[in-house]
Amino acid sequence: MPSALVTGSAKGIGKAIVLALAQDGYDVAVHYHSSKPEAQDVARQAAEHGVTAITLQADVTKPQEAQDLVQLAQASLGSLDVLVNNVGNYQKSSLAELDTETWHAMFDSNLHATFYTCQTAVPIMRTQNSGRIINVGYTGAEHLVARPIIAPYGIAKTGVILYSKALAQENAEHGLTVNVVSPGVMENSVTKPLDEIPMGRAGQLSELVGAVRYLLSDEARYVTGVTLEVAGGWNL
Repeated sequence: MPSALVTGSAKGIGKAIVLALAQDGYDVAVHYHSSKPEAQDVARQAAEHGVTAITLQADVTKPQEAQDLVQLAQASLGSLDVLVNNVGNYQKSSLAELDTETWHAMFDSNLHATFYTCQTAVPIMRTQNSGRIINVGYTGAEHLVARPIIAPYGIAKTGVILYSKALAQENAEHGLTVNVVSPGVMENSVTKPLDEIPMGRAGQLSELVGAVRYLLSDEARYVTGVTLEVAGGWNL
């Protein structure tokens, strides 16, 4: 069976993705930082689809723990065919009130953690001559629009997109694809500015999962370095 590691998959978007992959026949590694009971429950649900489902704990903002996570997932599942980087904290703060700790925390969880896991996963996938990496972005991050209230988050997500494009270009000849799925306002979002969304509603997690499934499908073998926004026209 193909195998997948989804970071931050004990809850929310990560949970929805890992359960969908299990339904599609992937052995899965459910990653968590502190939500152990939730991760164990997700693994139990995933295993009901007849696949292997394991839980792995790590603080992926720390380089060594992120590296160990990827290597342990590969060793435990026998391969690493898919990596989905979903970890990424979100915090609002005006620039006047923004402190150094928050600035670094946003980059550590959103950009640096993605870098750490990818840099470990790519050599494994190159050896296999195949692999799919999907990094979770943020709708509008490509547009370079001022968002003072979430400045470090937005900048970090723009970095994820640029890093993903570079990784896609460098590894295309090795059978790897690297893409970004950027959710907008989703059903589990903390705030829901529906008046800003042309479709007038929040997105469903199943709709975001559909974008992930497409990028992992055979039909998307020739798709790499793209950002697929699932946002109902938000930020157009």
